[in-house]
Amino acid sequence: MAPDEDDVDRLIAGWARERPDLDLEAMGTVARLLRSAAAVGARLEATAADHGLQVPEGDILFSLRRSGEPYRLAPAALSKALLVSSGTLTSRLDRLERKGLIERVPHPTDRRSTEVALTKRGFELADGAVGEHVENERRMLSGLTAEQRRQLDGSLRDLLAALPD
Repeated sequence: MAPDEDDVDRLIAGWARERPDLDLEAMGTVARLLRSAAAVGARLEATAADHGLQVPEGDILFSLRRSGEPYRLAPAALSKALLVSSGTLTSRLDRLERKGLIERVPHPTDRRSTEVALTKRGFELADGAVGEHVENERRMLSGLTAEQRRQLDGSLRDLLAALPD
């Protein structure tokens, strides 16, 4: 194996040997994207677990924290921001409420609606965890130069824009 070869190169070589008629370049790229996403996901999960959370729960807390004072949002806004169904969101909110990290409060102008608000404990957890989260992400990308990160970010932005919803 050459020094710059990886497991994906070996996978592609096997297919190239068995199916030389296929253009396998995309397969290698997608395999590397999937493996990268799995590795990043595992590290994010570990950091969330250090705070007694699952990643989707952290996403909710971070969404509320970055919304600014009074750190509350309508469930529909959270659902849209997090790209999850209302049913999925409800179960996550129930878990966070049981942990004392959020509360459902009456909407200030619509008596028929509620909003989701960070509790003091939820605010403190989100505020403290976000620094560790950002540092974790920085460490994960530390093997790339600043220029490589900018190029990767641009390429991924282009890819996401080209993919159907």
